[in-house]
Amino acid sequence: MALSALRKLLIMALAALSFCAAVGAQQAPALSSAAASLVEGQKAHLFGGQFDPNHPAAVPAEVKPEWAALIGEYGPDLARFYVLEDDGELRILAGWFDLETLRPVSPDVFELPSSGLHGAQTVTFLRDAARAVTGVRVGNLVYGRRPFDGPGQVFQITPLKPVAELRQEALAATPPVEEGAFRKPDLVQLNQIDPSIKLDIRYATNRNFLGAPLYLEARAYMQRPAAEAVMRASQRLHALGYGLLIHDSYRPWYVTKMFWEGTPPEKRIFVADPEQGSRHNRGCAVDLTLYDLKTGEPVRMTGGYDEMSERSYPFYPGGTARERWRRDLLRWAMEAEGFTVYEEEWWHFDYKDWKQYPIMNLTFEQLENSRP
Repeated sequence: MALSALRKLLIMALAALSFCAAVGAQQAPALSSAAASLVEGQKAHLFGGQFDPNHPAAVPAEVKPEWAALIGEYGPDLARFYVLEDDGELRILAGWFDLETLRPVSPDVFELPSSGLHGAQTVTFLRDAARAVTGVRVGNLVYGRRPFDGPGQVFQITPLKPVAELRQEALAATPPVEEGAFRKPDLVQLNQIDPSIKLDIRYATNRNFLGAPLYLEARAYMQRPAAEAVMRASQRLHALGYGLLIHDSYRPWYVTKMFWEGTPPEKRIFVADPEQGSRHNRGCAVDLTLYDLKTGEPVRMTGGYDEMSERSYPFYPGGTARERWRRDLLRWAMEAEGFTVYEEEWWHFDYKDWKQYPIMNLTFEQLENSRP
């Protein structure tokens, strides 16, 4: 289901070529080994903002308030570029390889350096009557602002079928038959083994990508060894002022079936194939984010939960340095306890022993009724 690294490189290279041609560049930058490492999700990065476990207290400063509204994606698919904040500066990134600093002239007007790849260019951010940023003018060309994830927004699609119909069909379907010996499931609730772990189970509400409740109750189960590893990650994060907020964990197979059948084919890289089952179905995957221990509020990341876009990639370069730092802090804490991040979703982590557990299809209610 994952996009290949080669496909990602081609997409980004096309974006770089298109943008460079549009603004009059001499030539597009070559693909670098650092960029390839970033695409593979390794530790090499093109810019700052990432968590450094050797200096955990080195938190990037918050973005300047007047710049916050300018940060985002601009232009069409094949000429997309990013306005991001890095190391206290506002920058333009084209194709993930061509990074240039914007020099402020006035609140909405900046200049590209004459020494840069594109030469001196005036960059003007455009606003509507309500002062919302609608696009940007680079030289004589105007690029519209692409849809973005703002605070409080919830990404949603129009399901291919009504949710009630998806549920009826999924409940009537049968999970794939598996061969082999598996561990006996032992699902426990995350917030019961660690009360500091908070729940925001989106699939028990309409605040999810299908726009309708899929669970009757807001619960978060995992296999005991995986749950204890999450607890240790939670304790590790407390020392840095953060707690864990769970969006989903164990997921009955029929819900995975609903996701697949309701999602357009071009977006299915973000959902599991029910014929293979999901690691969520085995009780060994968790969707989570950070919350601030002082305020109790979720922190802002580079993209929203369940958003089906590049902003969900754990190596997405946009946003602010602090958002990228928090995203990588979460990854560091989870990887230290035996989890692996899913390459299309910064919030999704798989426990190392997931292959040792079977696909399950019990609802939360059935799980509770089956306990002695």
